[in-house]
Amino acid sequence: MATGRTHRPATRSRGIPEATVARLPLYLRALTALSERSVPTVSSEELAAAAGVNSAKLRKDFSYLGSYGTRGVGYDVEYLVYQISRELGLTQDWPIVMVGIGNLGAALANYGGFASRGFRVAALIDADPAMVGKPVAGIAVQHIDDLERIIDENGVSIGVIATPAGAAQQVCDRLVAAGVTSILNFAPTVLSVPDGVDVRKVDLSIELQILAFHEQRKAGEEADAAAVVPPVVRDATAPVGGRKGPDGDMPAVMPA
Repeated sequence: MATGRTHRPATRSRGIPEATVARLPLYLRALTALSERSVPTVSSEELAAAAGVNSAKLRKDFSYLGSYGTRGVGYDVEYLVYQISRELGLTQDWPIVMVGIGNLGAALANYGGFASRGFRVAALIDADPAMVGKPVAGIAVQHIDDLERIIDENGVSIGVIATPAGAAQQVCDRLVAAGVTSILNFAPTVLSVPDGVDVRKVDLSIELQILAFHEQRKAGEEADAAAVVPPVVRDATAPVGGRKGPDGDMPAVMPA
């Protein structure tokens, strides 16, 4: 079976834009759900809705793959699953190492989606001697001192960092020096890497802060709408000059 170290996906050489690459997993997730329901074909509109994009953008993205569908029929679901999986490099084995097996790292290790999407957790690594040898998700944790050997023996090119922020850069440097060229970073810090190394950062607190911004904006808009005073409508039956009150004439609209 091919490993990640010797086989790279063809997206860059084919000139596929990064924005399109970022949407391919969304299409694959939607297509996989259709495949599991034994749906043979899907229209661009249906697939776009399922992936959360507009259909024109979807058709443009698929044109980079050389897939245009059939007028009146749509796209072949199984073929698209294969085509996108191949483009993303998911038709081969990608061994990964995960460094930092605390609460978050252990949760990631137990995530069942890695294996089903072509990623094999080759090793779980931690700096705490008390963690070494403990099984997490059926894999014995190994010590950080063995990091370089583990990467070399398993042909690893993808690393996952789930350490505290203070340790992340040092771990990153060691991963890169050992031959890792792609890193998924869960540590709450920005990593510095040389050219040729790709880093994807996942920060749950940032995502929550963005949601908080939108919630605050919506609350502000609702408050502004509630503060709008409806215009005063003059009673058409009242005299133009005003109406009678207990103390005499009153203007139709009181001055501010």
